[in-house]
Amino acid sequence: MSPENPVPAPDTADEPLPGVLRTPESAFATVPDFAYAPSYVSSLPGYEGMRLAYIDEGPKDAPVVLCLHGEPSWSFLYRKMIPVFLDAGYRVIAPDFYGFGRSDKPIDDATYTWDFHRDSLTGFIDYLGLRQVTLVVQDWGGVLGLTLPVTHPDLVARLLIMNTALSTGRTPGPGFLAWRDYVANTPDLSVSDLFARSEPGLSEAETAAYGAPFPDARYKAGVRRFPQLIATEPDAPGAQIAREAAAFWSKEWAGPSFMAVGVNDPVLGRDVMERMRNMITGCPEPMLVDAGHFVQEAGGPIAQAALAAWDQ
Repeated sequence: MSPENPVPAPDTADEPLPGVLRTPESAFATVPDFAYAPSYVSSLPGYEGMRLAYIDEGPKDAPVVLCLHGEPSWSFLYRKMIPVFLDAGYRVIAPDFYGFGRSDKPIDDATYTWDFHRDSLTGFIDYLGLRQVTLVVQDWGGVLGLTLPVTHPDLVARLLIMNTALSTGRTPGPGFLAWRDYVANTPDLSVSDLFARSEPGLSEAETAAYGAPFPDARYKAGVRRFPQLIATEPDAPGAQIAREAAAFWSKEWAGPSFMAVGVNDPVLGRDVMERMRNMITGCPEPMLVDAGHFVQEAGGPIAQAALAAWDQ
């Protein structure tokens, strides 16, 4: 067993807490190309009894690749990247944030705050004892994940970054504002239809898999809330730690990085990612990918290119 990334004993809760929904496992029965058995933890400090799901594949003593999804996806998003990392000998860990995937879903929209999500993520990292990982982020995976070195300075050894940004309190562009307003006015957002529009090459089974965690609107509180949590004012929750993270990546970061950009993303496309590249010390020219916001749908070649750039 690696002393850097120990493996805890299995931990789960048999029944969801009051006011919390759990997507039936039958909803995932037809999910294609994702035959990874989920692991669960229900003892994160402050979240006792609430089950968080994650994929943990590969040798337990191998270096870790930590993959963080965004809105409104789940670990299924990484199905094309996970095999590449596994074939290269890595251990791959991909959690589902609370409110997404196989993780438990509080019903009350107000439960989902910046601190709710970030504290659960840091609790998960501490639970697994992770350090010196390859951090793979996109969308909210980056909004949250890129702040981790502020409190966990030994966590990240390498960075693979795709279509994301830091929520520092700057006024976002019109594309994001339109998206935020659309979600706010669509309480029963069809996640499957969203993916079908965003990535036209997806099969019906794949778009259905993205919608599988959300049988009805009651399960979508986390989906509704994520866009509202982006800091649009300097004193908004999360803005200060995001600014500290920006300072880390520009002044303290000395590790290798790799950037891939889905060029058809109307919100977090080339311009945003060029600003992110300029912020991250030593970040090379990005790999431009003919994909939309969910660039992991072209993830196999991205993972291969990143490993080649790093010589594994």
